[in-house]
Amino acid sequence: MSKYAAAPSPYSHQPQTPEHKSKTLVVGLTGGIGSGKSAASDWFAQQGIDIIDADVIAHEVVVKGSSTLRKIQRKFGDWVLNADGDMDRAAVRTHVFTYPDALIELEAITHPAIREAAKKQLAESTSPYVVLSAPLLIEAAEAGLANLCQRILVMDATENTQLARASQRDALSVQKIEAIMVNQLSREERNRHADDVVLNESDLAALYVQLEPLHQDYLKLAQQLKFAAD
Repeated sequence: MSKYAAAPSPYSHQPQTPEHKSKTLVVGLTGGIGSGKSAASDWFAQQGIDIIDADVIAHEVVVKGSSTLRKIQRKFGDWVLNADGDMDRAAVRTHVFTYPDALIELEAITHPAIREAAKKQLAESTSPYVVLSAPLLIEAAEAGLANLCQRILVMDATENTQLARASQRDALSVQKIEAIMVNQLSREERNRHADDVVLNESDLAALYVQLEPLHQDYLKLAQQLKFAAD
Protein backbone atom coordinates (compact mmCIF):
# COMPACT_ATOMS: atom_id res chain seq x y z
CA MET A 1 0.00 0.00 0.00
CA SER A 2 2.69 2.50 0.95
CA LYS A 3 5.78 3.16 -1.10
CA TYR A 4 7.74 1.65 1.74
CA ALA A 5 6.92 0.45 5.22
CA ALA A 6 6.67 2.92 8.06
CA ALA A 7 6.32 2.45 11.78
CA PRO A 8 2.83 2.87 13.22
CA SER A 9 1.91 6.44 14.00
CA PRO A 10 1.67 7.31 17.69
CA TYR A 11 -1.62 9.02 16.85
CA SER A 12 -3.21 6.08 15.05
CA HIS A 13 -5.94 3.92 16.45
CA GLN A 14 -6.04 5.82 19.73
CA PRO A 15 -9.29 5.64 21.65
CA GLN A 16 -11.38 8.62 20.68
CA THR A 17 -11.61 11.31 23.34
CA PRO A 18 -15.01 12.55 24.52
CA GLU A 19 -14.68 15.58 22.24
CA HIS A 20 -14.16 13.44 19.14
CA LYS A 21 -16.89 10.81 18.85
CA SER A 22 -17.33 11.04 15.10
CA LYS A 23 -17.87 7.84 13.17
CA THR A 24 -15.96 9.38 10.28
CA LEU A 25 -12.46 8.17 9.45
CA VAL A 26 -10.00 11.09 9.52
CA VAL A 27 -6.77 10.78 7.53
CA GLY A 28 -4.09 13.28 8.50
CA LEU A 29 -2.14 14.43 5.42
CA THR A 30 1.26 16.00 5.95
CA GLY A 31 4.75 16.30 4.47
CA GLY A 32 7.63 18.70 4.05
CA ILE A 33 7.63 21.75 1.80
CA GLY A 34 7.47 20.76 -1.87
CA SER A 35 6.45 17.19 -1.10
CA GLY A 36 3.15 17.36 -2.97
CA LYS A 37 0.59 17.80 -0.17
CA SER A 38 -1.53 20.16 -2.27
CA ALA A 39 -1.50 17.84 -5.29
CA ALA A 40 -2.55 14.91 -3.11
CA SER A 41 -5.20 16.97 -1.36
CA ASP A 42 -6.62 18.10 -4.71
CA TRP A 43 -6.78 14.50 -5.93
CA PHE A 44 -8.66 13.32 -2.84
CA ALA A 45 -11.07 16.23 -3.28
CA GLN A 46 -11.69 15.11 -6.87
CA GLN A 47 -12.73 11.72 -5.49
CA GLY A 48 -15.44 13.43 -3.45
CA ILE A 49 -13.53 13.47 -0.17
CA ASP A 50 -13.95 16.47 2.14
CA ILE A 51 -10.70 18.33 2.85
CA ILE A 52 -10.00 20.19 6.08
CA ASP A 53 -7.02 22.47 5.43
CA ALA A 54 -5.25 23.69 8.57
CA ASP A 55 -3.49 26.45 6.65
CA VAL A 56 -6.81 27.85 5.45
CA ILE A 57 -8.27 27.62 8.95
CA ALA A 58 -5.21 29.34 10.44
CA HIS A 59 -5.94 32.35 8.23
CA GLU A 60 -9.68 32.29 8.84
CA VAL A 61 -9.47 32.34 12.65
CA VAL A 62 -7.50 35.62 12.66
CA VAL A 63 -9.58 37.58 10.16
CA LYS A 64 -10.34 41.23 10.91
CA GLY A 65 -12.64 41.57 13.89
CA SER A 66 -12.35 37.94 15.03
CA SER A 67 -12.17 37.08 18.71
CA THR A 68 -8.85 35.33 18.12
CA LEU A 69 -7.31 38.42 16.57
CA ARG A 70 -8.58 40.54 19.47
CA LYS A 71 -6.88 38.16 21.90
CA ILE A 72 -3.63 38.47 19.96
CA GLN A 73 -3.93 42.26 20.04
CA ARG A 74 -4.50 42.26 23.80
CA LYS A 75 -1.53 39.94 24.33
CA PHE A 76 1.04 41.65 22.10
CA GLY A 77 -0.23 45.18 21.48
CA ASP A 78 -1.82 47.24 18.72
CA TRP A 79 1.23 46.81 16.50
CA VAL A 80 -0.09 43.40 15.42
CA LEU A 81 -2.72 45.21 13.33
CA ASN A 82 -2.14 47.13 10.12
CA ALA A 83 -3.89 50.37 9.20
CA ASP A 84 -6.92 48.46 7.91
CA GLY A 85 -7.34 46.50 11.13
CA ASP A 86 -6.13 43.25 9.63
CA MET A 87 -3.39 41.19 11.22
CA ASP A 88 0.06 42.42 10.15
CA ARG A 89 1.36 38.96 9.33
CA ALA A 90 4.83 40.13 8.34
CA ALA A 91 5.30 41.98 11.62
CA VAL A 92 3.99 39.08 13.69
CA ARG A 93 6.14 36.61 11.74
CA THR A 94 9.25 38.69 12.36
CA HIS A 95 8.42 39.04 16.05
CA VAL A 96 7.95 35.33 16.76
CA PHE A 97 11.06 34.51 14.72
CA THR A 98 13.07 36.94 16.86
CA TYR A 99 11.50 35.89 20.16
CA PRO A 100 10.80 32.13 20.30
CA ASP A 101 8.76 32.45 23.49
CA ALA A 102 6.40 34.74 21.60
CA LEU A 103 5.61 31.92 19.20
CA ILE A 104 4.56 29.74 22.11
CA GLU A 105 2.31 32.54 23.38
CA LEU A 106 0.84 33.08 19.92
CA GLU A 107 0.12 29.39 19.40
CA ALA A 108 -1.53 29.21 22.82
CA ILE A 109 -4.10 31.61 21.38
CA THR A 110 -4.42 30.36 17.80
CA HIS A 111 -4.18 26.60 18.24
CA PRO A 112 -7.39 26.14 20.29
CA ALA A 113 -9.24 28.23 17.70
CA ILE A 114 -7.82 26.17 14.84
CA ARG A 115 -8.75 22.93 16.57
CA GLU A 116 -12.33 24.04 17.26
CA ALA A 117 -12.79 25.16 13.66
CA ALA A 118 -11.42 21.84 12.40
CA LYS A 119 -13.74 19.89 14.69
CA LYS A 120 -16.70 21.92 13.43
CA GLN A 121 -15.80 21.12 9.81
CA LEU A 122 -15.33 17.48 10.73
CA ALA A 123 -18.78 17.35 12.30
CA GLU A 124 -20.26 18.84 9.13
CA SER A 125 -18.50 16.44 6.75
CA THR A 126 -20.63 14.13 4.63
CA SER A 127 -17.96 12.28 2.63
CA PRO A 128 -17.02 8.63 3.35
CA TYR A 129 -13.86 9.82 5.12
CA VAL A 130 -12.09 13.13 5.65
CA VAL A 131 -8.57 14.31 4.82
CA LEU A 132 -7.14 16.74 7.36
CA SER A 133 -4.18 18.50 5.72
CA ALA A 134 -1.63 20.18 8.01
CA PRO A 135 2.04 20.86 7.17
CA LEU A 136 3.13 20.62 10.82
CA LEU A 137 0.73 17.88 11.83
CA ILE A 138 3.51 15.89 13.49
CA GLU A 139 6.08 18.54 14.37
CA ALA A 140 3.95 20.72 16.62
CA ALA A 141 0.86 18.52 16.76
CA GLU A 142 -0.73 21.44 14.84
CA ALA A 143 -3.22 22.54 17.49
CA GLY A 144 -3.73 18.95 18.55
CA LEU A 145 -5.15 18.07 15.14
CA ALA A 146 -3.13 14.86 14.94
CA ASN A 147 -5.22 13.49 17.80
CA LEU A 148 -8.29 13.80 15.61
CA CYS A 149 -6.80 11.43 13.02
CA GLN A 150 -7.01 7.67 12.85
CA ARG A 151 -4.29 7.47 10.20
CA ILE A 152 -1.34 9.62 9.14
CA LEU A 153 -0.42 9.84 5.44
CA VAL A 154 2.98 11.40 4.73
CA MET A 155 3.93 12.79 1.35
CA ASP A 156 7.65 12.19 0.93
CA ALA A 157 10.26 13.57 -1.46
CA THR A 158 14.02 13.94 -1.54
CA GLU A 159 15.49 17.26 -0.44
CA ASN A 160 16.58 18.06 -3.99
CA THR A 161 13.02 17.55 -5.23
CA GLN A 162 11.62 19.66 -2.40
CA LEU A 163 13.99 22.51 -3.23
CA ALA A 164 13.21 22.36 -6.94
CA ARG A 165 9.43 22.29 -6.51
CA ALA A 166 9.27 24.97 -3.82
CA SER A 167 11.50 27.36 -5.72
CA GLN A 168 9.43 26.96 -8.90
CA ARG A 169 6.08 27.21 -7.12
CA ASP A 170 6.70 30.00 -4.63
CA ALA A 171 9.68 31.79 -6.17
CA LEU A 172 11.48 31.47 -2.86
CA SER A 173 15.24 31.54 -2.60
CA VAL A 174 17.05 28.31 -1.84
CA GLN A 175 18.15 29.82 1.47
CA LYS A 176 14.56 30.56 2.52
CA ILE A 177 13.39 27.10 1.51
CA GLU A 178 16.23 25.49 3.43
CA ALA A 179 15.35 27.62 6.46
CA ILE A 180 11.78 26.30 6.31
CA MET A 181 13.04 22.73 5.98
CA VAL A 182 15.25 23.14 9.05
CA ASN A 183 12.13 23.85 11.12
CA GLN A 184 10.44 20.72 9.82
CA LEU A 185 11.17 17.13 10.78
CA SER A 186 13.67 15.15 8.77
CA ARG A 187 12.28 12.76 6.19
CA GLU A 188 13.23 9.78 8.34
CA GLU A 189 11.58 11.12 11.48
CA ARG A 190 8.41 12.20 9.69
CA ASN A 191 8.07 8.86 7.93
CA ARG A 192 8.60 7.03 11.21
CA HIS A 193 5.35 8.53 12.49
CA ALA A 194 3.38 7.61 9.37
CA ASP A 195 0.90 4.84 8.72
CA ASP A 196 1.21 5.39 4.96
CA VAL A 197 4.03 7.00 2.97
CA VAL A 198 3.87 8.10 -0.66
CA LEU A 199 7.21 8.79 -2.32
CA ASN A 200 6.38 11.59 -4.73
CA GLU A 201 9.40 11.90 -7.01
CA SER A 202 7.77 11.84 -10.43
CA ASP A 203 4.80 13.41 -12.22
CA LEU A 204 1.16 13.70 -11.22
CA ALA A 205 0.18 10.53 -13.06
CA ALA A 206 2.66 8.53 -10.99
CA LEU A 207 1.36 10.18 -7.83
CA TYR A 208 -2.24 9.31 -8.64
CA VAL A 209 -1.30 5.67 -9.21
CA GLN A 210 -0.08 5.53 -5.62
CA LEU A 211 -3.03 7.41 -4.17
CA GLU A 212 -5.73 5.25 -5.75
CA PRO A 213 -5.10 2.08 -3.66
CA LEU A 214 -4.82 4.22 -0.53
CA HIS A 215 -8.19 5.75 -1.34
CA GLN A 216 -9.72 2.30 -1.68
CA ASP A 217 -8.18 1.21 1.62
CA TYR A 218 -9.48 4.31 3.37
CA LEU A 219 -12.98 3.65 2.03
CA LYS A 220 -12.84 0.15 3.51
CA LEU A 221 -11.49 1.44 6.84
CA ALA A 222 -14.21 4.08 6.92
CA GLN A 223 -16.87 1.43 6.47
CA GLN A 224 -15.33 -0.67 9.25
CA LEU A 225 -15.27 2.33 11.58
CA LYS A 226 -18.92 3.13 10.95
CA PHE A 227 -19.89 -0.52 11.41
CA ALA A 228 -17.99 -0.76 14.71
CA ALA A 229 -19.53 2.46 15.97
CA ASP A 230 -23.11 1.40 15.22
